[in-house]
Parts: sequence; C-alpha cells; structure tokens
Amino acid sequence: MGFLDLSGFTKFSNEFGDDAAVEQLAIFRSIVRHTGAGGGVRVAKWLGDGAMFGGSNAASVIAVLLRVMHRVRSKGLLEVHGGVTTGDVIFFEGDDYIGSSVNLAARLADRAIPGQLLGPVSILPGLAGSDAVIGSVVVPSFGEAIEVADLCKAARLVESLNL
Repeated sequence: MGFLDLSGFTKFSNEFGDDAAVEQLAIFRSIVRHTGAGGGVRVAKWLGDGAMFGGSNAASVIAVLLRVMHRVRSKGLLEVHGGVTTGDVIFFEGDDYIGSSVNLAARLADRAIPGQLLGPVSILPGLAGSDAVIGSVVVPSFGEAIEVADLCKAARLVESLNL
C-alpha cells in the first residue's frame, strides 16, 4: 500500500484560489491515472489532494509512486510526499482498505516532507545498506521506532529490480 499527497495544497488553494487548486488537482490525478495503469498497481481510493495505491508487489508500487512523483515535479506542480509499506490488508465493505499496513503507510506519508517517499528499510532487498536510510522514526500508535528510508534516494535500486 502507498499514499501520495500534494504538499501544501490547502495553503496553495487559499493563496491562489479554487480555480488554480482544481487545475493542480486535475493534472495530478491525470498523471496518477496514466502512470498507475497496469503493472498490477491501481488507485485504491482518491483522498482529496492525494491517492491511496494498492498492488501485490512492493517494488512495482514503489516504482509507480516514484514515477508519479517525477512526472508531477516535471510538470511544475506542487511537490508530492508519500509513504509506502507492505503487509496484509482487509478489503472492507467493498470500497476501502484497512489494517495495520495501511495505517503505517498513511502515517509515513504524514511524516514525509515534500519530495520524500518514506518506507520501512525492510521493504526492498539491499535497501538497508544504502544511503537512502534515514534512521529510526517513531510512528504514532506503532510502539517501537521503525527504521525508514527515503525511497526517492533509492530509485536506482528500484530500477535494478527490472520493473
């Protein structure tokens, strides 16, 4: 599961107005739709100025999130931040995903700064020894600190997985 959000969307909307905010959001959603299509990754849910993604392969989800972030940046939109993790999820009432892994991905997205995609170090092989590792982060409601990495700094590792 992964989450991406436009950073500073509320401030942007208040400063530049609804029309400018709608334009940002329309371009963001178009990029998400075109980037996330296929490959076993899909938009699980739209969340105002963000999206929840789901997929059966962590590396594929990460690759899609990184491509979305790159394309958003190349279009000059607001920066994007996000979080991603793996684990079991519950498909609830036919239109939502819940569970500890969903909550962790959302909390990591909340912690990420603009331009950052946070995930547990254990999400990809070879990540633990890379310069993408940030360190231990306390995530509310998750007890012990979690070792996390900025997956934007691990793009070459993701590419090496031949996705």
